[in-house]
Amino acid sequence: MQFKIRQLEEWKNVVSHIIPNLQHPILLLRGNLGVGKTTFTQYFLRELGSVDEISSPTYSIVNEYDTPKGKVYHFDLYRLKNVTEAYDFGIEEYLDNGFLSIIEWPEIYMDELDGYEFHEMSIENTESGREITFN
Repeated sequence: MQFKIRQLEEWKNVVSHIIPNLQHPILLLRGNLGVGKTTFTQYFLRELGSVDEISSPTYSIVNEYDTPKGKVYHFDLYRLKNVTEAYDFGIEEYLDNGFLSIIEWPEIYMDELDGYEFHEMSIENTESGREITFN
């Protein structure tokens, strides 16, 4: 699926199309700094029914949210220096026990996802707004 958005409110439309198509418990988010990965996650979690305060996990590395469908874990792996740091905070336990894990900056952990089924979403800034690809 592909989307183009120009205004913040249009994330809601993107989310309303993605949620019914989720088939796997992991969603990888790719895109440069400031492109809207956390903004997407905020809209996504609201649509799932979370009433938690939603913020970027840049410093905490992982945030946990309650939804009617179950726990959603939101990771930001940008600051990790190596895959060992992911194991140190117990990433596998999170991945195996939530309704969904949303992972920003997944590159450092990609080799470890062998055997997991996941979706990927990329967000790119363009001259006319943002282009989103979901698969």
